[in-house]
Amino acid sequence: MAFPERFSNLPEYAFPRLRALLDHHQPGGEPIAMTIGEPTHPMPGFVAEVLTAELAGFSKYPSNEGTAPLLAAIAGWIGRRYGVTVGPGRICTANGTREALFNACVALSPERKDGKPPVVLMPNPFYQVYAVGAVASGAEPVFVPATAETGFLPDYHALPADLLDRVTVAFLCSPANPQGAVASRDYLMRLLALAERHDFTVFADECYSEVWRDAPPPGALEIAAATGADPERVLVFNSLSKRSNLAGVRSGFVAGGPKAIARIRQLRAYAGAPIPGPLQALSARAWADEAHVEASRDLYLQKYDAAAEVLAGLPGFALPEGGFFLWLPVEDGEAAALKLWQQTGVRVLPGAYLARDTAQGNPGKGYLRVALCAPLDETRRGLIRLRDCLYG
Repeated sequence: MAFPERFSNLPEYAFPRLRALLDHHQPGGEPIAMTIGEPTHPMPGFVAEVLTAELAGFSKYPSNEGTAPLLAAIAGWIGRRYGVTVGPGRICTANGTREALFNACVALSPERKDGKPPVVLMPNPFYQVYAVGAVASGAEPVFVPATAETGFLPDYHALPADLLDRVTVAFLCSPANPQGAVASRDYLMRLLALAERHDFTVFADECYSEVWRDAPPPGALEIAAATGADPERVLVFNSLSKRSNLAGVRSGFVAGGPKAIARIRQLRAYAGAPIPGPLQALSARAWADEAHVEASRDLYLQKYDAAAEVLAGLPGFALPEGGFFLWLPVEDGEAAALKLWQQTGVRVLPGAYLARDTAQGNPGKGYLRVALCAPLDETRRGLIRLRDCLYG
């Protein structure tokens, strides 16, 4: 039997790799999971109420691009959060942003650009669906280092002009997964100007936008509107997973120019799996409420404080600007993760599993990604064990 070659070079996904590294070893203490970015804070209090009221909707086929109330709620949130007016025709819902990021690449990255093979840019390390979306659309993924030297954001301006001319899509995650860096207003303005100059689209993954330490991160739609950029030049992606602690609802959206959204909706009509109706009703309620978001953010601030206290003085340690991961420097991420598991039972993710090997090496190799998702006391215990084991 023949299989397609386009995905043959994909490495094993991060979490199967982690299981292969750790699971045949016994933990050296009561296990504490600090690997996956799965929020454990309380869900909004209205979840049961909404689902009970909408239960009959599970018997009906749901709206593919989003119900009118859900699209209106998302548009309302964008307006309140970023001061940007976005009509329902510029939004499409999705089963979480992973689906949206993949489908948008397939829907919008052309097969050729000026007669040449297309390129999709992404930071390295990165959320792995970026690369799969590029490959599925027939583009060459180019992994651009996002290291301490670049402020943990990709320096796309440093790329050769002839490469930039082949770019169809450039991914950006802000706050960044895994490093927690936030793209400033100036960074976003320069990126949009670069996209205009070389005619590509910015895919702004803003899933961690509501988990921040000192100030709300600026958004790509906000900067595009402020600078008068072409609305088709940028797409933003967000979801309720991190914002509302509703990862299992699988409810997200993509927003951008009307032409791009029309193409995404057309593809989704053929291949998309719509969000069930009751979950769309719940999503509309969640996007309209900020109280539960603020309560959750307060819990993350407590865990930021705990990390600052426990890890104070460690070489290279810095709190993230946003998101809920620590990006901790070590000599070798795999060796450190294995040692930590065997000696303490704390489970973390080697940074190399979130990056790709390039001619310059793997920028995640000397790091661990540590999730601050567990309850505060458990998080503190895990950080103390980690500090004493790896840095003691």
